[in-house]
Amino acid sequence: MDPQQLRTFVAVVDHRSFSAAARGLGYTQSAVSQHIAALEADLDAPLVTRRPVTPTEAGERLLEHARPLLLRLDAARADIARLRRAHPGRLAVACAPGALTPAVANALVRARTAAPQLAVSVRVGARSEAVQAVLAGAADLALVDGAAAPSDPLPLPDAGPLTAFAIAQEPLAVLLPASHPLAGRPALRLPDLAAARWIDAPDAAVPLAQLRVAAQSDGFEHQLTYTGSDIKTLGTLVAANGGLATTALPMAAGMSGVAAVPITEPRLVHRTELLHPRNPTAPAAELAETLRLA
Repeated sequence: MDPQQLRTFVAVVDHRSFSAAARGLGYTQSAVSQHIAALEADLDAPLVTRRPVTPTEAGERLLEHARPLLLRLDAARADIARLRRAHPGRLAVACAPGALTPAVANALVRARTAAPQLAVSVRVGARSEAVQAVLAGAADLALVDGAAAPSDPLPLPDAGPLTAFAIAQEPLAVLLPASHPLAGRPALRLPDLAAARWIDAPDAAVPLAQLRVAAQSDGFEHQLTYTGSDIKTLGTLVAANGGLATTALPMAAGMSGVAAVPITEPRLVHRTELLHPRNPTAPAAELAETLRLA
C-alpha cells in the first residue's frame, strides 16, 4: 500500500467528502479520486461509497490499521529527524488535561526562568493527541494521566519508541453531585456503581470502557457525552446531575456542588506518566529528570 494513498483515504473518511479532503491535503479532487481508485485496485475491494461518502465494511477494517500505520510512519520520520537536528532552544510539552499538575507547572516555570532564551510551550488536549505529538516531533515531552492498578503502566495508544515513567500517583475518586445518596460515604466500590448514570468524558475522565474492564461489568452506561477536556466543566456537569465521572481525588478540590469519594475496590490509582523520545533534547531531558526526582 502506498502511504500517500492511505493518508488520502483517511482524509476522505474524516471529511466525508472528496472535495473537502482535497482542500485539506492541497490536492485536486481528481488526484484524490485517483488515490482512492488506486488503493481500491491494490486491495481489490471497494473502500468508500460515493453518495454519501462513507467507508464500506472493508474501508472500516482498513481504517483500523491505517491510523496506527500512518502514525508510526510519522514517528519514524520524526525519530530520524531528531538525529539530524535537535531543537535545543525549544521545550514543547503536550499534556492531557489532568496531567498538568502544580508540580509540572512549577517545573516548567523554573526551566523558563533558568534559561530566558528557551521557548516554552504547553498544549493541552486528548491523551492520544499528546502521545501523537511527541511521536510526530511536534512536542518534546508528553504528560498523560489515567487509571491503572498500582503496579501496572497506563493503558496508552501505541507509543512506539518512547520512554515512559510515572511522575505522580493519586487516589482515584468518583465525582457525584453533593446531594447524591452516596456522597457522604468514606469510600466506594466501583462494581456497585455499574448501574449508575455516567458521563462519557474520555478526555477529561477515565474512559468508561476502562471502568467496565476494571469492574468486570457490562454496565457504566452514559446518559451524557462531554467531548471537552476541562476538569472544572466536567465537575459542573456532575453537579447538575448529568451523571458520575472519575478523576484524581485532589483534582476535585474546589468543585462546587460535587462530592469526591475514593474508590477502594478494585484497587486503582490515578497515575500521571511522562513520555519522551529515546534521544530527547537537553531541555526535555532536564525537565524529565526534574519531574522524575520530584
